[in-house]
Amino acid sequence: MQRILITGGLGQVGSYLVDHLHEKNEVVVLDNHTSTTREGVPENVTLINGDIRDDVSDLVKDTDVVIHTAAQISVARSMQEPLFDAQNNVFGTLNLLEAARKADLERFVYFSSAAVYGNPVEVPISEEHPQDPLSPYGTSKLSGEKYCLMYNRAYGLPTTCIRPFNIYSPRQDPSNPYSGVISKFMERVRNDLNPIAFGDGEQTRDFISVHDIVDMVELVIKKEEAVGEVFNAATGRSTTINELAEIIIELFDKDLDVDHREPLAGDIRHSLADISKAREIGFVPKIELKQGLEEFLNV
Repeated sequence: MQRILITGGLGQVGSYLVDHLHEKNEVVVLDNHTSTTREGVPENVTLINGDIRDDVSDLVKDTDVVIHTAAQISVARSMQEPLFDAQNNVFGTLNLLEAARKADLERFVYFSSAAVYGNPVEVPISEEHPQDPLSPYGTSKLSGEKYCLMYNRAYGLPTTCIRPFNIYSPRQDPSNPYSGVISKFMERVRNDLNPIAFGDGEQTRDFISVHDIVDMVELVIKKEEAVGEVFNAATGRSTTINELAEIIIELFDKDLDVDHREPLAGDIRHSLADISKAREIGFVPKIELKQGLEEFLNV
């Protein structure tokens, strides 16, 4: 049994990690309740109401694994308040790393973002693709990555970075532009309204179920070859926004059409991950998009 600290354990990804890991491990959640998607945690999980910028040394020192999902996740807010974004995503991460450096950790798993890539110059996007973020959010996430990798090289801290593409789940935050299109489509179709697509709807995205993300985290915790590395977390399959809308309309068995509006300024046209590197350590995404979306029907 491992003692696992999950920062942001009440958020979308963190809460699913808690659900999956708590039965066979001692799980501690650190969360400041700002991006909460669920109330409470399982009975055998310790919930600490706190911030990653607090003194976390006592919390980290007796921990085997840190899974760091806590972050300021709004791209829009990062554009308006770059300092607030950096305080959370850069200094918060650095604070955790510094506590981890003084502990005897087996693994420090950092959640980055595909936002580090900016506008793709080629697809599929491998981990070697240029990293040229378009927002303070993407920049702060990339900075966190660089600190994690440096702490591995300089101090021997066993860090691994994950770059998720478009994570989806029934607990996702509709305001998150990287995955919110699914929850927005779901909400409209459920209420007999046409889903709204900006532009021609032929933009492509790589949508990955949160359950596959959980599998990947479990994998990088176990695999020694994951230490000091960065991995794309995606399916390696692209879906157009029009195809996504059609799947959701079919799931609800509704007679609706896609409502096309003016394109969004700066919208990335095509996003698709190369997951060869993750496959090399045994990662296999298991959940097809339609299968994953069916879970929304039961919410």
